[in-house]
Amino acid sequence: MRHFLSSIALAATIGLGAPAAGWAQNLFQPVVYVNDGAVTRYEIDQRVRFMRLLGAPNTTAAEAEEELINDRLRLYAARLRGIEASDESVQRGLEEFASRAGMSADEFTQALAQSGIERQVFRDFVSAGIVWRGVVGQTVLPMVDVSDAEIDQELKRRIETPIITRVLLSELIIPAPEGQEGQAMEIATGIARSNPSSAQFASAAQQYSAAPSAEAGGRLEWVNLDNLPPTLRPVILSMAPGQTSQPLTVPGAVVLFHMRDQAGTLRPGAREQVLDYMTLRMGSASEAAALAARLRYCNDLYLQVSPEASAQIQRQTLSQNQIPTLIATQLASMDPDEASVVNYGNAADLVMLCSRQPALLASGSGDDDIAVTAEAPDGVEAAVPSPDGLPDRESVRSELFNRKANAAADAYLAELRADAVIRRP
Repeated sequence: MRHFLSSIALAATIGLGAPAAGWAQNLFQPVVYVNDGAVTRYEIDQRVRFMRLLGAPNTTAAEAEEELINDRLRLYAARLRGIEASDESVQRGLEEFASRAGMSADEFTQALAQSGIERQVFRDFVSAGIVWRGVVGQTVLPMVDVSDAEIDQELKRRIETPIITRVLLSELIIPAPEGQEGQAMEIATGIARSNPSSAQFASAAQQYSAAPSAEAGGRLEWVNLDNLPPTLRPVILSMAPGQTSQPLTVPGAVVLFHMRDQAGTLRPGAREQVLDYMTLRMGSASEAAALAARLRYCNDLYLQVSPEASAQIQRQTLSQNQIPTLIATQLASMDPDEASVVNYGNAADLVMLCSRQPALLASGSGDDDIAVTAEAPDGVEAAVPSPDGLPDRESVRSELFNRKANAAADAYLAELRADAVIRRP
């Protein structure tokens, strides 16, 4: 699906061809039964062709069979709940799907026919997705929830993750002259699926690559991310060090990239913290230390002192650069709900840390009193989305919700599979 928008042009070069000789016989013979439904050889052949047209040129019969089994399970779960796809919803789904390739449903169906794919294959594919959304909406989504703490944790992770600015790549470019695209893709797919180490990728580059870098095992020098083509950046950013990309098709070649290393910088203000802490001035360090030993959590301080002393407790939420130096130094080594003492000789402060969080997270929570040193963008910069900027909380909530919903849907599908009667003739 990732290469869907270029798939129609790609279909002419991926060599769909006719099914193998063994498949030409008994095409409508059931291959596997799923509960009360069967999957035939013909359906598998059609699904292979369909997935290849959608930009997965190396789809195998086994992979197509697995997807058809999953579709049978989705349809079975929908029937149990009385969920059906109306003709109107299916037509909307066909139109929406075809629009991703800049076509109408009729135009897309004609393109399928030119590759030997029946319209019903397209319709069944869309229908299974529609009823499955209905099943997920009934059984999975009501159980999915995203807490404010999860949003804070995700934003904190993003703040603490460097923004990648440079990458250290290796490349492998396999020539794919007209008529040999399939062989090139087969080699590239085999390399990618083997999950090669950097040394193994270098060996493959020396063997197969036609690029000048082949002698060096495909190794390139450090390159700024901004110098890469915009269409390539998402592919590169999706890779962690040690990972190899999926094969990429370009005119006359198939390309693989291997990430050897990456470097980046934290976004402005990412190292700053905002501390929620309490202080209480006391007569001596020993008195403060004795009280600190009795405290277990932040609000416990109010319960451990007299009402008169409780009124003297100061609780503040400040960025590090706003906290008095001696207290800030003490807080730097403390964990949440930990108490300590700042000794002034003739008096002492009991200091208790309640929480700490990145200043950028605090400044995005609606508290305009939090001071950070990162400069605010001017009007011109504000008009352009910043790659260094943090998403708003609702965007993160939606992203986390979708992530958890997809995981829950996959788990439910696995449960359906475990409970199903799946047999072969």
